Amino acid sequence: MNKLFKAALLAAALAMPMTPMASLAATPADVLVVAQNIDDIVSIDPAEAYEFSSGEYVAQTYDRLVQYDAVDTKTLAAGLAKEWAVDDANKTITFTLRDGVKFTSGNPLRAEDVVYSWKRVITLNKAPAFILTQLGWTPENYDKMVTADGNKVVVKYEGDFSSAFVLNVLAARPASVVDAVTLQANEANGDMGNAWLKSNSAGTGPFVLKAFRPGELINMTANAEYFNGAPAIKGVIIRHVAEAATQQLLLQSGDVDMAKNLTSDQIATLAGNDKVTTETYPQAAVHFLSFNQKTETLTPPAVWDAARYLVNYKGMTDTFLKGQMQTHQAFWPSGFPGSLDETPYSYDPAKAKQILADAGIKTPIKVTLDVINSTPFTDMAQSLQASFAEAGINFDIIPGTGSQVITKYRARTHEAMLLYWGPDFMDPHSNAKAFAYNEDNSDENYQSTTTWRNGWAVPEELNKETKAALAEADPAKRSAMYIDLQKKVQEKSPIVIMFQAATQVARAKNVEGYVNGATSDFVYYRLVKKN
Repeated sequence: MNKLFKAALLAAALAMPMTPMASLAATPADVLVVAQNIDDIVSIDPAEAYEFSSGEYVAQTYDRLVQYDAVDTKTLAAGLAKEWAVDDANKTITFTLRDGVKFTSGNPLRAEDVVYSWKRVITLNKAPAFILTQLGWTPENYDKMVTADGNKVVVKYEGDFSSAFVLNVLAARPASVVDAVTLQANEANGDMGNAWLKSNSAGTGPFVLKAFRPGELINMTANAEYFNGAPAIKGVIIRHVAEAATQQLLLQSGDVDMAKNLTSDQIATLAGNDKVTTETYPQAAVHFLSFNQKTETLTPPAVWDAARYLVNYKGMTDTFLKGQMQTHQAFWPSGFPGSLDETPYSYDPAKAKQILADAGIKTPIKVTLDVINSTPFTDMAQSLQASFAEAGINFDIIPGTGSQVITKYRARTHEAMLLYWGPDFMDPHSNAKAFAYNEDNSDENYQSTTTWRNGWAVPEELNKETKAALAEADPAKRSAMYIDLQKKVQEKSPIVIMFQAATQVARAKNVEGYVNGATSDFVYYRLVKKN
C-alpha cells in the first residue's frame, strides 16, 4: 500500500463515527461487518419501522406466521405457523403455531403473542399500521377479528379480496410477532413497549439486537436456538458509513466484509481485485420525482406532462446510475406479475417547452427539491436541476438525512421530492394504493401513500379501479387491471416514476451465502459464512 493511499484511508477512517470497529484491522472470523448508509432509520420497532434500512433489520430479528425466507425469497412459506386452513366463504384463516419456538428472551411463543403483536400495531397506529388495518381491523373490533385458541390463531377479515391477498399482508413487516411478556414488562406510559423497542429486540428471529446507535451502528448476535437453524456466523455489525468512497476504502483495507452503497464507477474499479467480488440484485423499489399539490405552481397537469420529458433517463442510467438503476416508468416493478414495462417517455426539452407554452404556463418556475444527502440521490438531483432548467423549471436543491427528508414528506411540507418507494408486501395492490388511490385528501386523514403525501386528490375513476382490482379473483383479469391503472398514472399524475433500482453489493470473496431479495425485507444474513 503506497503512502498516499495510506494517508487517504486514515483520513477516511478518522472522519467516521468512532465505533469499536474503527481501527484498521481484519474483521473477526465469525462476525460479518457491513458498511452501509443507515441514516434513514426512524424506528426499529416493527410496529413503526417503515424505512428500507429498518426493514432489513426487522428481517433479521423477527418472524411472521407466514413469510418469504432466505432459502427462497419468491415463495410464501411457513414461518411461525406450521400450517393454516382457509375458509374463503367466511373470510377466516386458522393458523397452527409451530411447537417449541422460543423468543430470544427464552419465553415460549404463544398464540397470545401473535394476538398482542398485531393489536399493538393497530393501537399504536404508526406509519405501517395501514398494512394491517386494510383487513378491516380497528381498535374497536380487533378483539373479535383475531383470537387465540390454544396453539391456534383465528384470523377474520373484512373486504372484497381473496385469502391470498390476506396471506401476503400477514407476511409483511408490521405482522412480525413480538414477545408480549417482555414488552408488557417494559411498557412506559401506555406505549406498549415502543420506546424500549427502539433500542432492543423482542423477536424469535435468527439474530438478537446487541446495540443500536442511530447514525452509527447496528450490532446483532446470532440466536443459537433459532427454529430454522442457528446462523452460520456469530454476529453481524452494520456500520453507518454515508460516504461511498469511505465504504470502498474500508472494504479494500479489510476493515469491513461488505459495502452496500458504492457507485457504479467504484464497482467498476473493483473488477480486477482478487480479494473482492461484486453482485447485482434486482430490486422492487421504484424511484420518482413528485410535486406537492399544495404548491399552486405545481398543480397544472401541463407541468406534470412536461416533467416527463425533462428527465434525462438515458443520460443518468448510462453514467452514474449504470448498473444501479434501469429506466422504468410505472409504479409496479418489472419482473412481477402485473408490471407495465413500456417506457414511452424520453428526454425532450423542446417538447416540454411546447407543452408548457400551449398551456399558458409562465416560466421560470422556482421549486424547492428535497433530496437525501447521499449517493446517488444528490447526483440525480443535480441532473434533474440541469435538465429541468432547460424548460424554465428551476430547482433549489435541499439536502437532508434520510429521516429528515422522509419526515418532511410525511408532513406534506415539501414542494418537489426526489424519493423511492418499495412495496409493503408482494402484491400489486401495495403499490397501486400508494400511487393510484386517495379518496380522502384532508390533512387530518394521514395516509402512508405517495398520493396523500403529495396532496393529490386522485380522480374517482382511479379510486374505483384500484378497489376493483383488489377484489378481482381471476389472476389474469387482475393483472390486466393493474396494467391499465399503471398506464393511467403514467400518463397523468404529479408523480413522475423514472427508474427501478438494482442493488450492487461488493463483498470480500471469503463471504458466501448472503441473500438480497427484491426488497429490504428480503435481505438475510442467517446463511452467511466466512471461509
